[in-house]
Amino acid sequence: MIYLSGQDQKDVRRHIAPNFTPKALSTYTALQQLIILKHLESWERLSAASPAEPISLRLLVRDLNLETSQTVFVGRYLSSEARERFRVDYNIFNTGLLKVPFDLPGFAFRKAKLSFQQLAKMLVDCAAKSKMRMLEGDEPSCLIDFWMQELVRVTAETKVAPPHSTEEEIGSYMFDFLFAAQDASTSSLLWAVTLLDSHPDVLQKVREEVSRIWSPESDALITAEQLREMKYTHAVAREVVRYRPPATLVPHIVMEDFPLTESYKIPKGTILFPSVYESSFQGFTEADRFEPERFSEERQEDVIFKRNYLAFGAGSHQCVGQRYALNHLVLFIAMFVTLLDFKRHRTDGCDEIIYTPTISPKDGCKVFLSKRCPRYPDFSLN
Repeated sequence: MIYLSGQDQKDVRRHIAPNFTPKALSTYTALQQLIILKHLESWERLSAASPAEPISLRLLVRDLNLETSQTVFVGRYLSSEARERFRVDYNIFNTGLLKVPFDLPGFAFRKAKLSFQQLAKMLVDCAAKSKMRMLEGDEPSCLIDFWMQELVRVTAETKVAPPHSTEEEIGSYMFDFLFAAQDASTSSLLWAVTLLDSHPDVLQKVREEVSRIWSPESDALITAEQLREMKYTHAVAREVVRYRPPATLVPHIVMEDFPLTESYKIPKGTILFPSVYESSFQGFTEADRFEPERFSEERQEDVIFKRNYLAFGAGSHQCVGQRYALNHLVLFIAMFVTLLDFKRHRTDGCDEIIYTPTISPKDGCKVFLSKRCPRYPDFSLN
């Protein structure tokens, strides 16, 4: 999908739009909360088993995000056995991306290619199963269902399948979604914990806002309306993404001469590596400060400095799932700070940046965790 351009890219994005309507996002937020709760409880138990030892969150957050992506994107179409196989293959694929690309037997890059083929096959199978359900008129329960429902509708109306809508292509696009969501969200969740720990005033404001809107004792899922009311927590999430953009460099090919400044035009065909990280520290007021208030309705620095806020891209290729990604980060922050007390295990250089391949704290975000609420909520989708 990322390599499409022109009319092909416009066609695919138009048919993707139903995946991120308010109805679809509401379906996803319910699933996200169930999975976040499950993992927070397991982290607290893990920490309680050895209270004197900190736990590293990096791999735990990675697993949380992978289960979230599997459930939200393809839902029931992956069995428990397939999910485990998916997890193993995805980790092999991710490891191979960080290695020298020797496409020879036994090398990590070759293993990554083979794992990608297995992952693609699983996602193509999910697309076929979803198509059958949507043809039968069932209600969508995950992202691929909303997508297939739209493709089935268009095909029925026009008697012709839309371009780029074969099961193989949908499976490939689903992998693009998963890859985009997985490591970027892992990075953002880790930095959210790190930055909230180092900014107790921000943490206190988030806790106060969430407590006014939602209580775990209610046993109720956070609704879409309640999520919208968490304006300060949303500002925190956006500031996390600005202050520590997950993907720091995004290669581009210039498709036509582009006026970068009044005095310089980038020639067509140039390969660029724009730094999203450096851009995030230009233009904004006191850009080196972690200050969520810059995204308030009064200051609106994301609008004023729109050219510099590039963590989700810009133009026709801007991240189509950015509302989903921000919802995920806001839900995690709200539930994490409400259900758990946490303290970073600080050592020299623990907050330095490493590339995994997106950026994360050098120490893997080591923390001590304990239960903060009287009891965990008892969520239900009914």
